[in-house]
Amino acid sequence: MPSDRDVGAFNDRAPGYESGWRGHLHHEIADRTVGVALACVPAPRRVLDVGCGSGYALRQLAGRLPGALELSGIDAAPQMVEVAGRLAGDERLKFALGTAERLPFPDAAFDLVISTTSFDHWAGQAAGIAECGRVLAPGGYLVLTDLFSAWLAPTLTGDRRAKARTRGRATRLLTAAGLGDLRWHRGYAMIISTVSAVRAP
Repeated sequence: MPSDRDVGAFNDRAPGYESGWRGHLHHEIADRTVGVALACVPAPRRVLDVGCGSGYALRQLAGRLPGALELSGIDAAPQMVEVAGRLAGDERLKFALGTAERLPFPDAAFDLVISTTSFDHWAGQAAGIAECGRVLAPGGYLVLTDLFSAWLAPTLTGDRRAKARTRGRATRLLTAAGLGDLRWHRGYAMIISTVSAVRAP
């Protein structure tokens, strides 16, 4: 589970999460994640967003994927799940309470798993990545966007210094989970990056 402090903070922010400068920033980052995801998997049938927040990225995918059957999102903050459901506007969009470390889905359930600026809040990043790999169908993609630096120095401040905030650390977790064909994509500013990885066929 993410810390109670993290969950509480996102609960508090949920009603206005998509407004103001923070909302604009989140939209820009999520739009770039969606672009990378669709370049990797142009027509996924089943999509999961881990740490979906208010559901913005999934709503964008729903608008661009008329053939998708299922677009699911999970988040640890109950108020985020409530807001996401209220804003959904598409019966294929389903939102539920949950964490990356224990995804409530069967093996090989999704063609595409995305996560946008949620990974840094996962309590067990290795377990979460392993779960993402488990629910991916063979040949399916994980597209993960977060605070990843090419070098260590910018990642050493604050209480998250043990997190996988470098590309090297993240690569080791992805590889250990059996994901391959890792590719790094330009994200937002200098420290936000996106990595795509494939579950072996």
